[in-house]
Amino acid sequence: MVVLAASIISKSGKALVSRQFVDMSRIRIEGYLAAFPKLVGTGKQHTYVETENVRYVYQPIESLYLLLVTNKQSNILEDLETLRLLSKLVPEYCHCLDEEGVSQTAFELIFAFDEVISLGHKENVTVAQVKQYGEMESHEEKLHKLVLQSKINETKDVMKRKASEIDKSKIEKNRGEKGGFMSLQSMGSGRIDTGFGSDTNLSSLGGGGFGSGSGLGPSTDLDSFSTKSKGRPAASATAPPKGLGMQLGKTQRANQFLESLKAEGEVIVEDVRPSIGQSKPAAPPPTDPVTLTVEEKINVTLKRDGSIGNFDVQGTLSLQILNQEDGHIQVQVETSGNPAILFKTHPNINKELFSNENILGLKDPNRPFPANQSGDGVNLLKWRMQSSDESILPLTINCWPSVSGNETYVNIEYETPAQIDLQNAVISVPLPALREAPRIQQIDGEWRYDSRNSVLEWSIVLIDNSNRSGSLEFVVPAADPDVFFPISARFTASRTFSDLKVANILPSKGGSAPKFSQRMLLATENYHVV
Repeated sequence: MVVLAASIISKSGKALVSRQFVDMSRIRIEGYLAAFPKLVGTGKQHTYVETENVRYVYQPIESLYLLLVTNKQSNILEDLETLRLLSKLVPEYCHCLDEEGVSQTAFELIFAFDEVISLGHKENVTVAQVKQYGEMESHEEKLHKLVLQSKINETKDVMKRKASEIDKSKIEKNRGEKGGFMSLQSMGSGRIDTGFGSDTNLSSLGGGGFGSGSGLGPSTDLDSFSTKSKGRPAASATAPPKGLGMQLGKTQRANQFLESLKAEGEVIVEDVRPSIGQSKPAAPPPTDPVTLTVEEKINVTLKRDGSIGNFDVQGTLSLQILNQEDGHIQVQVETSGNPAILFKTHPNINKELFSNENILGLKDPNRPFPANQSGDGVNLLKWRMQSSDESILPLTINCWPSVSGNETYVNIEYETPAQIDLQNAVISVPLPALREAPRIQQIDGEWRYDSRNSVLEWSIVLIDNSNRSGSLEFVVPAADPDVFFPISARFTASRTFSDLKVANILPSKGGSAPKFSQRMLLATENYHVV
């Protein structure tokens, strides 16, 4: 069998799609196609027409003809089989079987014809295989696109950074031009007098180690400058210049470049400098005089068969005191007595007192705990726990990807033990590069597709006794099962593995103990299924 050409022709004789498979002149192929409408009959679904040189094997498709031009020595049964396969492919690519629809998908149809017929001979392929071959991505092309996109992102970052530097330099220049003379004027009108010019400051400075009446040159110069500056009104030393004292923001010209970037759709992060001493609190600010925080971070690596590759829990007990007068205290704690948990106290803590009575107190009982510390306060106690017991896992994840035809069905299931509730659980599943979001068949919870990173995020707000287990099923194009690993998870819980609790606060110097509160938090640091 030798197929000379394949074509889709309208009943008026117009060739919409034509593909030549053998070395033959274009004029000759066009002559064969032009002669076909005069030879074709009507009222037949599968038929053929023979001439002196070639055979036309064709099939009507609504208002069109799907045509194969072969030599007369070809096997008619194989010709009909090839024609039948092409007739199944055409509706797969062309959803509207008219002249306009075929013209819009001409390239896709030609590529499909090439997969079915090679050098005039039929390939042993199916419709699904042809579609898969047509949609396959080139690794080199994908890598090239990633490198190109990385360069584009890097260029955008450099552009934004340069724009920010130019913007800052303009602001500093404007401040220097507008505020330079006023700074000199305010300096001459008593600014140094405010810092050093008063007699009290000078006397205290001289009595603080330099020696009174020592005759040092700088002291004499400051005295003379201070005497001259006292001739001006004292208010000019502290009052800001009118019209310029509150100009702390950016000028109108300073934002023009950034505004133009925003108008083009770029996301601009404003460089807002926090005030001195300002920081983002890790937790709501404490309201009680004494706050103790029990926090544990868990690192888990699970294997695909459910066994534990790594299980590590690290915890801390921190103390936050608002007022210094409440610092003379001792903290009595209760532990679960688990021998797998190894505790380690702060170097300033009395280790014997903790070992014998589970009381955390300073070695010097007359010394108070520091107050108003940043973050959660002072760390009093640390502990670590490692295990290979699968029953203590707060969350188990099982994933079963299976390939069926040109699709991959992925089933994921989670389970949690009855003794712990999880909040804000998110399970992230990596996916192959997709043109559109995966098709979700069933899910317990919510889902979101991150197309930029090609990750499917499955979120469950609360896992308690009502949903100790849940499942997710989705479908993607055929892919290697290894693509869906490693699966990562993150969550928080109000129960810890150590079960450490603050039993009481004891005064270390008599009197009554201040009111206290305690927080307990378990959070994931790394939680993977590899």
